[in-house]
Amino acid sequence: MSGPSRAKPTNISYGATSQSLNTTAYGATLEASRMQIARSLGAQERPDYHAVDIPKAKKAEIIRQYLVSPDERGADIDRGKSPEPYQLHGGDTAHDFYKWQKDVEAEPMKRTRSRSLTMPRASQIEIPVSEIRAPGGFRRYHMKMKAVQEGKEPPNFVTQNSIDFLAMIHHFAESHHAAVSASGACLLLLKSFVGTGVMFLPRAFLNGGMIFSTAVLIAIAIISLFSFLLLVETRQRVPGSFGEIGRILYGPRMRLAVLFSITISQIGFVCAYMIFVAKNLFTVAKNALNMNIALKWFIIGQVLLFVPMSMIRKIGRLSFTALIADAFILFGLGYLYYYDILKLSRDSLADIKFFNNKDFALFIGTAVFTFEGIGLIIPITESMKEPEKFPKVLTGVMIFITILFTSIGVLSYAAFGSRVETVIILNLPNDSPTVQAVQLLYALAIVLSIPLQLFPAIRIMEQGLFEKSGKDDTLVKWQKNLFRAATVVACALIAWSSEDELDKFVSLIGSFACVPLCFLYPPLFHLRGRADTVIAKILDVGVLLFGVFALLYTTYVTMMLWSDNDK
Repeated sequence: MSGPSRAKPTNISYGATSQSLNTTAYGATLEASRMQIARSLGAQERPDYHAVDIPKAKKAEIIRQYLVSPDERGADIDRGKSPEPYQLHGGDTAHDFYKWQKDVEAEPMKRTRSRSLTMPRASQIEIPVSEIRAPGGFRRYHMKMKAVQEGKEPPNFVTQNSIDFLAMIHHFAESHHAAVSASGACLLLLKSFVGTGVMFLPRAFLNGGMIFSTAVLIAIAIISLFSFLLLVETRQRVPGSFGEIGRILYGPRMRLAVLFSITISQIGFVCAYMIFVAKNLFTVAKNALNMNIALKWFIIGQVLLFVPMSMIRKIGRLSFTALIADAFILFGLGYLYYYDILKLSRDSLADIKFFNNKDFALFIGTAVFTFEGIGLIIPITESMKEPEKFPKVLTGVMIFITILFTSIGVLSYAAFGSRVETVIILNLPNDSPTVQAVQLLYALAIVLSIPLQLFPAIRIMEQGLFEKSGKDDTLVKWQKNLFRAATVVACALIAWSSEDELDKFVSLIGSFACVPLCFLYPPLFHLRGRADTVIAKILDVGVLLFGVFALLYTTYVTMMLWSDNDK
């Protein structure tokens, strides 16, 4: 899923580091600034101790935000080039910071809290080699030794090097920035999970059967929550984006694997959404306007709309559409609940199966598709004012949406039985103006969501295909524009070819693209980066084995069922 990007310092330039880092990393002004900040924080100048106690993992997370990431540099890091972007402005000055960051990432992942920088002063000045090697460390060592040789009191540094100073500056500067509260994070999670997937669940219940589908949906929710929490725990020790965590732990190929899965899943979401919109608009046009327009024209119409929208470079310009979409989706779900309960009270239970031994595998892929939202887990965690509360918030949201999804699936399947459509709102009475409004508004909600789903996929593919930026090169910019337009057309062609098998298409995307993101990568990352006990390793391996089975079995069965229908 798409989501807010990792928060960056506001003064970052397009060079190798922020301008403030380049201009204040060395010199007397830096030391004066340190002391001024320390005094403003109430620090005391003790004669025998000097300390800034920030865990190394936290320092690495902070420093990473000031450096140009591999994602921002494109595919260079995967092509064997130097980790330091010397080609950027200020790259030579920032060499030590990139080297320090690389060394920290290369350390064993089973890190403990970094040693305090508090040191009692001895008659012989002793400084660890690691502190001397840090940016600015040698200068501080020289100043201490010179003071001792001259019989003076060694300078009392509040921080030992530029890494510590930058971490301290960032820490206290960030405390003044607006951050997302627990309730805000809850809303962001709800927005990321509730979309079209819930509309496909009643048909998925038909494929699986009432008892089987209910049990599996709850099981998928529990395993998904566990995987999300594994990723959150891993990020506490290995700071970075989803793909960056994979690169740090397993190398560049794992990063590419993560980005590939994200791209395929996002493209799949867009294709499914385009079919969903086309089917709803087709129904509204036929029943409200008495216009019998072929479904393909509604897909082509979306191409004309989404090609210009795909040219938008900043996702923030699309954020306003999410609020409108959420309101429309809420209205649609509310009416669906109302009609399901009304129909059950009037007509009693429809014809249902407890277990469908033919198509049950389709349900697993659709269930994973419905709960897919792992792409926003890390960005939302980073945006929180109190990230330590995120696991509780995530657990509460998962419980709520599990109840929501299960109730929609059970009620709608019980109300319509074997007549349930692939998109449940198409089962509502089409001659009702209220129903037509629901279908139209829900379709518009998904139309507003499609650019947000397409944005991350396009960005990932562009970074792999284009080494240069289009900001200073008009030719590159138009090549990227052409590529974006071609991507939209490709999505439309896939949607066109899959319109009659939407339930199988959704299941295939869930099995092939969403299963790795949810059940393979998180346990793999946690196993190497955070699993410190035998129990933790056993649980990681258990989720991993389940993911491998779900990936292979459900993908195979879905493709077989699809091919059988084509014969």
